[in-house]
Amino acid sequence: MPELDVVVLSRLQFAFTISFHIIFPSLTIGISGFLMLVEALWLRTGEDIYKRLYQFWVRLFALTFGMGVVSGIVLSYEFGTNWATFSRIVGPVIGPLMAYEVLTAFFMEAGFLGIMLFGWDKVGPRLHFLATCLVGAGTVVSAFWIISANSWMQTPAGAHLDMAAGHFVPDDWAEIIFNPSFAYRFLHMVAAAYLASALFIAGISAIYLLGGKHTLLARTSYSMALWAVLVLAPLQILIGDQHGLNVLEHQPTKVAAMEGNWERQARAPILFFAIPDAKREINHLEIGIPGIASLILTHDMDGIVPGLRDVPREDRPPVGIVFWSFRLMVALGLLFLLIGLWSAVARSRGRLDTDKWLMQLSAAATPLGVVAILAGWFVAEIGRQPYTVYGFLRTSDSVSPVVDASAVTTSLAIFLIVYGGLFGAYLYYFTKLVRIGPRPPERPESEPEAIQGARPGLVLPPADATGAEVTP
Repeated sequence: MPELDVVVLSRLQFAFTISFHIIFPSLTIGISGFLMLVEALWLRTGEDIYKRLYQFWVRLFALTFGMGVVSGIVLSYEFGTNWATFSRIVGPVIGPLMAYEVLTAFFMEAGFLGIMLFGWDKVGPRLHFLATCLVGAGTVVSAFWIISANSWMQTPAGAHLDMAAGHFVPDDWAEIIFNPSFAYRFLHMVAAAYLASALFIAGISAIYLLGGKHTLLARTSYSMALWAVLVLAPLQILIGDQHGLNVLEHQPTKVAAMEGNWERQARAPILFFAIPDAKREINHLEIGIPGIASLILTHDMDGIVPGLRDVPREDRPPVGIVFWSFRLMVALGLLFLLIGLWSAVARSRGRLDTDKWLMQLSAAATPLGVVAILAGWFVAEIGRQPYTVYGFLRTSDSVSPVVDASAVTTSLAIFLIVYGGLFGAYLYYFTKLVRIGPRPPERPESEPEAIQGARPGLVLPPADATGAEVTP
C-alpha cells in the first residue's frame, strides 16, 4: 500500500474528479447524435413520434450536459493547485490545445444550446435542426481536442523539452495534435461514447417496454438503439485491436501490465484469471490459453510480447489495477457484442420487442457502457504511470511544490461530499424525467414503417382516450 503523501493524494483527487466528469460528456456525445438522427427523421417523414422522441431525450441531454459542465470546471483549477509544476512544464503544449477546445467546441455548444433547448417554436425547423447538429458536432470537436492533449501526454511528439527554459517548446503543431496515438484513441473514445449512449437509450426503452409504458415510443427508440449496438460493438472491437497494436509499439510496458506478462516471451498466453504479485514479480492462480496473447497483439502465434521485467520496478505501472480494468473492459465489450447479435436474431424473427430476456439484459446493461469507458480510462491513465508525459516527466515531479497533504486530503473529502450530492441530485431529476416520460401524442399514431418492417405480423396496441399507448 503506497504511503498517502501529496503525490498519491493528488493523483486520487484528480482520478476521482476526472472519472466523475467523463461519465457526462460521454453520454452527451452519443445522445446528441441520437437527437440529430430523430430530428432528421422528423423533418423527412413529418411523423410526430420522432418529434416526441426528440423532446423527451433533449431534456435528459440537457440535464446530463449541465452536469458535465459543472463537474468539469474543477479540473482546470486542479492543474493550478495540485499540478502547478506539470502546468509550467507542459503549458506551452497543453495550454493552447485546451484553449482551442474552449474557442471551438464549447463556444459552439454554448452558442446553439439555447436554440436547441428553447427554440422549437421560436425558429424554423431547419434552423433548429442546424442548432442540434452544431451542438452535436461541438461535443465531438470537444473530444477531439481533449483526446489530442491526452494522447500527446501518452505519445509526445512535435515538441522538445528545453532544459534551460524548464518547459516543453512546440516544434510542429501538426505533429503535436496528430501525435502517434491520437487517431486510434480518438476513434476508440468516440465509438465508446456512441456505444455507451446506445446502450443507455436501449436500456431505458427496455424499461418502458417491460413496464408497459410509452410502448410505441419505446419500440422506436429501442429498435434504433439496438441497430447502433449491432454496428458499434464489433466496430469498437476492431478499433480496439488496432489501438492495442499502437500501444504495443509506443508503450510496451503498459501492454505488459495489461497482459500480466512479467517475462518477454513468444507464444505469450492470454490470461482469463490471475492475481499479479508485483513484489514477487509473478502471477498466482493463472488460467489462460498459450499463444493467444501473442496472436492478438502481434497477429502471430510466435510473436514476442514485452514483459514487465524489461524495465526497472520504478518504471512499472500498478499492475493489478491495469490488469483487471483491461479484463473488465474486454468482458463488457464482448457482452455488448452479444446484445447486438442477439438483437439481430430477435429482429429477424419479428420478436425484437417481445423477447423479454433480451429486454431484461438491455435494461441491466443501461449503465455498463459508461462502466466500460471508465475501465478503459483506468487502463490508459494508470498504465501510463509513473509518468504524466510518457518517458519525459514523472508524476512525482509534476505536483505543486507548495501544496501539502493535509490540504489535498481536506479538498478531496469536500469533493467526495459535494460530488456525491451532485450525483444524487442528478439521479433524482433524471429518474423523475424518466417517470414523467414523453408527452402524449397530438393524434393517434401508427408505428414508423421502418419499425413495422422489423417485426412482421405484430399487432399494435390501441390508444386510450388520453392518447397514451395501451399495452395488452
